[in-house]
Amino acid sequence: MPGLTVFPPWPESVPAHPLLVIDYQRIKAGEEDEIDTLWKAATDLGFWYLKNHGVEEEVDGMFDMGAEVMGLPLEEKMLYEQGDDGISHGYKAAGASATDETGALDSVEFFNVSKDDALAWPVQVHRAYPPAVAARIPDVVIPFVRKSVEVNRTLISVLGDRLGLPDGAILRRHRTEEHSGCETRCIRSPPRPEGMIEDRAALGAHTDFGSLSFLHNRMGGLQVLVPGSNQWQWAKPIPGHAICNLGDAMTILSGGILRSNLHRIVPHQQNYTFHSGPYEPYFLFLPYRRLCSTPYHVPYENLVL
Repeated sequence: MPGLTVFPPWPESVPAHPLLVIDYQRIKAGEEDEIDTLWKAATDLGFWYLKNHGVEEEVDGMFDMGAEVMGLPLEEKMLYEQGDDGISHGYKAAGASATDETGALDSVEFFNVSKDDALAWPVQVHRAYPPAVAARIPDVVIPFVRKSVEVNRTLISVLGDRLGLPDGAILRRHRTEEHSGCETRCIRSPPRPEGMIEDRAALGAHTDFGSLSFLHNRMGGLQVLVPGSNQWQWAKPIPGHAICNLGDAMTILSGGILRSNLHRIVPHQQNYTFHSGPYEPYFLFLPYRRLCSTPYHVPYENLVL
């Protein structure tokens, strides 16, 4: 299998932040103590591990697709480049953005497939994709997108209920049938010849702009900036556990109650320097496009739930 299917051992010398662990099946069952833990994670740090989510088989297929598409020649990948019109579906080459105030460029590649293109397949909604992606959309991408949407909708619905919002208020702003910026992303962070050091991020500090991210990380490299601290802390990959984090949209829709937290990618030197790079799949969940286009001309009380 070309995608990474094993978790390299975590170096004992590298400390990791203890993210809270949420059991998705217990959340679906409505168990209040588990919902309490989710609420704590969502309001304190905005990051948590998610186990028993049921998407592992689909994730393996996405790792395979990521390995194949990232192995294409650069000139072929650039035929599907995202462009400058603000749409992120397609390919982003390494070096397309700065990672810090010095202007150091990132070293991360992305390939993003729109949720809308996947679920409408073979009808094209936003853009075309290379054959390595198109051939896997029916059997790999669509199942991954459908299950990811289900997980994301379940989690944000529970958070909406805990916020005391009207029934279904959050989900009405995340309609699956509406066109949106939701997408699945394969990420590759290749090694640098000189090795990785913490003050040279592969992808600079940022918050996610969507509602909820659903990351399947096997190689490590994710760091979070814990509130009240100025020290970046590692988020250790755990077999069978996805890493979820809230984005800016949920902070806005909750009136600032839910937290979208700074994070970055810095693959560390001790263990990952000589790997060819992870092909990490994740799913980015956003409100539908008409809602995203309205913040500047609707009353605030109509936007914040």
